Amino acid sequence: MDQLSEERRKAQFDVDDMKIVWAGSRHNFEVSDRMAKLVASDPAFRKDTRTMLARKELFKNTLRKAAYAWKRIVELRLSEEEASKLRFYVDEPAFTDLHWGMFVPAIKGQGTEEQQQKWLPLAYKMKIIGCYAQTELGHGSNVQGLETTATFDHQTDEFVIHSPTLTSSKWWPGGLGKASTHAVVYARLITDDQDQGIHGFIVQLRNLEDHLPLPGITVGDIGMKFGNGAYNTMDNGVLRFDHVRIPRSHMLMRVLQVTREGKCTQSDVPRQLVYGTMVYVRQAIVADASCALSRAVCIATRYSAVRRQFGSQNGGPETQVIDYKTQQNRLFPLLASAYAFRFVGEWLNWLYTDVTQRLQANDFSTLPEAHACTAGLKSLTTTATADGIEECRKLCGGHGYLCSSGLPELFAVYVPACTYEGDNTVLLLQVARFLIKTVSQLGSGKKPVGTISYMGRVEHLMQCRSDTQRAEDWLKPSAIVEAFEARATRMSVACAQKLSKFSNPEEGFAELSADLVEAAVAHCQLIVVSKFIEKLLQEIPGKGVKQQLEALCNIYALFLLHKYQGDFLATGCITPKQASLANDQLRSLYSQVRPNAIALVDAFNHTDHFLGSILGCYDGNVYPKLYEAAWKDPLNDSVVPDGYHEYIRPLLKQELRTARL
Repeated sequence: MDQLSEERRKAQFDVDDMKIVWAGSRHNFEVSDRMAKLVASDPAFRKDTRTMLARKELFKNTLRKAAYAWKRIVELRLSEEEASKLRFYVDEPAFTDLHWGMFVPAIKGQGTEEQQQKWLPLAYKMKIIGCYAQTELGHGSNVQGLETTATFDHQTDEFVIHSPTLTSSKWWPGGLGKASTHAVVYARLITDDQDQGIHGFIVQLRNLEDHLPLPGITVGDIGMKFGNGAYNTMDNGVLRFDHVRIPRSHMLMRVLQVTREGKCTQSDVPRQLVYGTMVYVRQAIVADASCALSRAVCIATRYSAVRRQFGSQNGGPETQVIDYKTQQNRLFPLLASAYAFRFVGEWLNWLYTDVTQRLQANDFSTLPEAHACTAGLKSLTTTATADGIEECRKLCGGHGYLCSSGLPELFAVYVPACTYEGDNTVLLLQVARFLIKTVSQLGSGKKPVGTISYMGRVEHLMQCRSDTQRAEDWLKPSAIVEAFEARATRMSVACAQKLSKFSNPEEGFAELSADLVEAAVAHCQLIVVSKFIEKLLQEIPGKGVKQQLEALCNIYALFLLHKYQGDFLATGCITPKQASLANDQLRSLYSQVRPNAIALVDAFNHTDHFLGSILGCYDGNVYPKLYEAAWKDPLNDSVVPDGYHEYIRPLLKQELRTARL
């Protein structure tokens, strides 16, 4: 019996229409739906026993799946888009992630046309397997502090790649430990004893015949990571170089070129193009955040509707957990966040395309804003998603702690996003620098544009007060946006004023870093709220769909206003009474969303295979499946456990020797 069928009958909108809105377009929906079902229907991709496997068995199983996925991609002649979706729905961190996600984009973004013609065909056909070796044992976020060196040898026309210290060991690259044959290695370019900064080099790591490391290369896996299964399917690696020689042509030279004589020359290609790859990767991370959060929210929402606790009257059924306001207050803002992150991710994708076109036309005007947006939104969404997945686990009570709930592994897989591609606090400080620079230029006549255009109204925003008088006034987009704009402006201006009192700006920046992070968060939250509201102004198909999205948008904004009301009150944007009215409206919105909650998570269109959760299965038939799954655990292979005769029986029979004290 479908335990959630009655919940689905309550829906006040067409779920299929919402699925298309979530996917971004009918085309995206159809491709994703087809690939998700293809993976889910293939027994070779089953993953329900993954958390029970030993490390070696787990890694070998991932190698098998990756090879089988490639076989299916070739057999079915899938497009690049379809192949990417198929790998995504296999849902297992693997060496192929860095090959396609970092190695190929790095060559496309930083290699010359000649280098691309040489390396990309090999990579696209997987005749070589690449990884991205930037982070070192001693340096991650501070790329300029990397210690690996690439010294040019005039006599042989080669670069000598070397790890001069223990801390210069490359550490963490996915796929490096056991699978990769090649790496894009970032090292300090040294020519004529001059340090030319950090540059990328293509280095072969292993023999293509027997897979043994090449001379001078020490490479291996860095060991078990957090969680069962999770990222332990991936061979994150350690790599050291002992004077490894590579041809000069293996330096990625799209921007900077080293001649046969060892002279460094800038090409006609602007150096700023290198940032295009960074913008691309970070906007992809934001898109991944919405997907990961949607998975956790889907599990928690479905289970909250199935689970009943307390409230039984005269022997009747207990209350559904989802009907408790405390559950709604924790769950529905996360549901709204999943949608908010989806739509800001769509906008970031547009921004990346726009910035790329501008860079190719030598227009760098929007690059600082794009860098700040992607850095800040990467930080904001990954932090919120990691916290949100853990909150969803708690929302599922004790059963959420079971691996079969899917939530512990989802959290363990996702949480590294808070540190890779830039530590989240470091990224927010980069956003803060951008904001302080913007504030400093306000009197110069330079008009702020894009996501900081609101600062062009600084005089108004520093003085305005919210005019909301009733709870329903907080449903007006203009009231919400102005409150968020005023808060962000005042926090940035306050930081700038405090910084101006320091004789040494860098000393001031360090002293005020906590305040600056908070100002950056306020700015990034404004962007997400604004982009959600902009989405509502677009043509949205289906009756009732727009109404539900409006409710989710208001929940996202008013929940943030409630959570950060200290900021709004301290900066004088709203009064305590207005904050209370916003919270009253928030509770009312929860009641509007409640009948549609299951349909709203159905719109994510996640298959049971992709969710990997008994608590979140589509039919809601949780308890029989939990009971059945328990007996599949290897510990239940025997009735009497291994070790009974050695340890339990002697204990029960008091046959253990008395210990000497």
